[in-house]
Amino acid sequence: MSQPISRFPVPELKDLPDDIRETILAVQEKAGFVPNVFITLAHRPAEFRAFFAYHDALMLKETGSLTKADREMIVTATSAKNQCLYCVVAHGALLRIYSKQPLVADQVAVNHLKADITPRQKAMLDFAIKVCLNSQEVGDADYATLRSHGFDDEDIWDIAAITAFFGLSNRIANAISMRPNEEFFLMGRVPRK
Repeated sequence: MSQPISRFPVPELKDLPDDIRETILAVQEKAGFVPNVFITLAHRPAEFRAFFAYHDALMLKETGSLTKADREMIVTATSAKNQCLYCVVAHGALLRIYSKQPLVADQVAVNHLKADITPRQKAMLDFAIKVCLNSQEVGDADYATLRSHGFDDEDIWDIAAITAFFGLSNRIANAISMRPNEEFFLMGRVPRK
């Protein structure tokens, strides 16, 4: 990669606080590489801890009806609306893996209405995109539509919270020019060797 992964200093792993270094090494062990979001956000340790605590509370949650693929679909669709290259590429890779659909991330990022997804997922993304772009217009009709697709109030909160959290993430990633790791581009597209 010829360009830097951030406009800001990227700390060396050895210079990080122990808890952050351990988190990054655990991710590296699992993924086989260090996603750039971890090392770039480590530039500000207190914010790193807060960011990943909220991220994990939203994305690793085991209650509610949203699947891991649904959660990544929300991130991919709304990050595309925010023109966040890092999140579209990274979370698109996770969406392909969790959904086991190699084409879905590209479809959702470009136009979820033409994507090979369920009517329930389309309703979920309609709402997420409304929260992303026009949250002031969310009203009772939006809730009624989501409920008609089997979402309860906690699911609706999750959709809104994921959208809002990644709005923050998208804006930071765009402002610091965070580049996606090359590994993400092929993940979930081709069979693993």
